[in-house]
Amino acid sequence: MLLLAVLTGGAGARATPQGVQVIPKPVTVTAGRGWFSASSAVVSVASATPETRRIAADVAGLLGGRVGPGGNVMLALGGPARLGDEGYDLAVTSRAITLAARKPTGLFHGVQTLRQLLPATGARRIPALTIRDYPRFAWRGAMLDVARHFFPVRDVKRFIDLIALYKLNRLHLHLSDDQGWRIAIRSWPRLATHGGSTEVGGGRGGYYTQRQYASIVAYARSLYVEVVPEIDMPGHVHAALSSYPKLACDGKPSPLYTGIDVGFSSLCVDKQLTYAFVDDVVEELAALTPGPWFHIGGDEAAATKPRDYLRFIGRIQRIVEQHGKHVIGWEEIGRARLGPDTLVQHWNLDPAKTALSRRAAEQGARVIMSPAAKTYLDMKYDSSTTLGLRWAGYTSVRDAYVWDPVRQVPGVGARDVIGVEAPLWSETTRSLADVEYLAFPRLIGIAEVGWSPARGRSWAEYRLRLAVQGPRLAALGVNFYRSPEVPWR
Repeated sequence: MLLLAVLTGGAGARATPQGVQVIPKPVTVTAGRGWFSASSAVVSVASATPETRRIAADVAGLLGGRVGPGGNVMLALGGPARLGDEGYDLAVTSRAITLAARKPTGLFHGVQTLRQLLPATGARRIPALTIRDYPRFAWRGAMLDVARHFFPVRDVKRFIDLIALYKLNRLHLHLSDDQGWRIAIRSWPRLATHGGSTEVGGGRGGYYTQRQYASIVAYARSLYVEVVPEIDMPGHVHAALSSYPKLACDGKPSPLYTGIDVGFSSLCVDKQLTYAFVDDVVEELAALTPGPWFHIGGDEAAATKPRDYLRFIGRIQRIVEQHGKHVIGWEEIGRARLGPDTLVQHWNLDPAKTALSRRAAEQGARVIMSPAAKTYLDMKYDSSTTLGLRWAGYTSVRDAYVWDPVRQVPGVGARDVIGVEAPLWSETTRSLADVEYLAFPRLIGIAEVGWSPARGRSWAEYRLRLAVQGPRLAALGVNFYRSPEVPWR
């Protein structure tokens, strides 16, 4: 794993509940006395499986120890039901470490906590403490727009490394838009070879072969991150229309588009060919993606007549379901009749459109909270920021942290919200360094919003814990924004 190829960060903070510099903030922390010396670590596994043995090897690598019987670092499957699939219990004394979870996913999250407790320099020791931890929300994601600017496989995997460190568990890949089509579809090869040949500003572009995409999915799964593919429709489709003009209502060829305007393209809803096209794309991409979700976009479809839009969304849902996936769409799909198990993604600032999330929830859909003014990582931090846009306003590090997902949309409460996601649209990001600058440290705060209990969170306390992440991010080589709001170490 790449995570084990980089330095761990953190400071050897005094072992008090207030002084444990972990993000996301654990549910409970009880201070102990003394320190565990990592130099003496021998890692053992109770109820060993290939998966738990792999995690044990990761722990041994992290601590500079070895895997063996009768060790003083014990990993075990078990624990109370309230831990769920992702929670863990961690107990550290001067003599031993015990990490228990009901599922390997929880063990992995516990290892990320150990990673933050271990200092980067000086004596390699971990403070004695007891932690019980589990997430508030099941869905804690980040979205990477690879359509407007293309990012190669190595960059996507690096991004997965960083989000997994902070216990995010979804990577939403925006694979198609007006400016580019980024996944090879064997039955429609020009989508990638023509539609993927450029990007915003007229650069070279690129696309993932199916083997490359599968490698991203597999790598993410090894870090307990689920990839969610998005093919945006019926709008945001100019790259597809330029590749196959017969998908447009007028059937006329059109040049590729490299600008950043939205709302001007649409699949031809009246053509049977359109649905054969969608069926082929969904079939191939669903076969490459083990997770249960398929994102159909559905936003900013201004070029599609309202009645046609409703008909299209209804039919596309059935296609997705026929291929064994559940539908996700931006909140505009709340205008249509939604099937069971649908997720809608709230993003709009316009109250009239925000109401669509409530309408979707009233139909039984769950809501992913991605309010643009809080979670859109492509927004500028402030007026001095060179990267990013500002149509949703400036979003400071504090803004990205101080909000509650169950208080964003009137009528959409705790029972309706499945979690949070931070989208990073790539109009202005041309490199991984640009992505890191806009994502970090805001994404770290959004990760805590998704994981930690709302009660007990405060900006005044969080900014101090975030400051300790500075050396960690620097050790990882992350090009992060040193916000003046944070007293960086």
